[in-house]
Amino acid sequence: MIKSLVAVLLISGLIYTIYTALPLNKKTLGKGNDENYSAYDFSLQALDGNEISLSDFKGRGVVLNFWATYCPPCEKEMPYLNNIYEKYKEKGIEVLAVNAKEPRIIVSPFVKEKNLKFPVLLDRTGTTVDQYKVLNLPVTFFIDENGMIIERSSSELTEKKIRNSVEQIIPE
Repeated sequence: MIKSLVAVLLISGLIYTIYTALPLNKKTLGKGNDENYSAYDFSLQALDGNEISLSDFKGRGVVLNFWATYCPPCEKEMPYLNNIYEKYKEKGIEVLAVNAKEPRIIVSPFVKEKNLKFPVLLDRTGTTVDQYKVLNLPVTFFIDENGMIIERSSSELTEKKIRNSVEQIIPE
């Protein structure tokens, strides 16, 4: 009996691991046709207290990054995202970093220490994380000026990779 239970638990764990590692179909991220999918709109509070919605950036390319302070790959990406933001903001690119379920008291010192210039949003309830089907961190979406998801990356990005993806979403 115990051996059967252990076997079932191991198989369940293996199935879950495989399922979470599979790439998600873009259709789960928004509505659209076979080639393009619109990003879900959301409103979250920024660290400065302002409410920010994704739709506020219509007409701009958006790098939407989901992260947490306890995630080493996320921490490694932050300077790259900051550099990209500084270089491309005048070209119509916005970076939005959505923190996954951490309190302001933890996020704020991290942002100050890293001297991040782009908006950092707090998803305290995980609603936006769930809406975008984020299972592991970091996850980054590259959204064009029409609000269409052009690319999704669910692994640590290099600055070169971010730059190459941003080049695809610079507004015309």
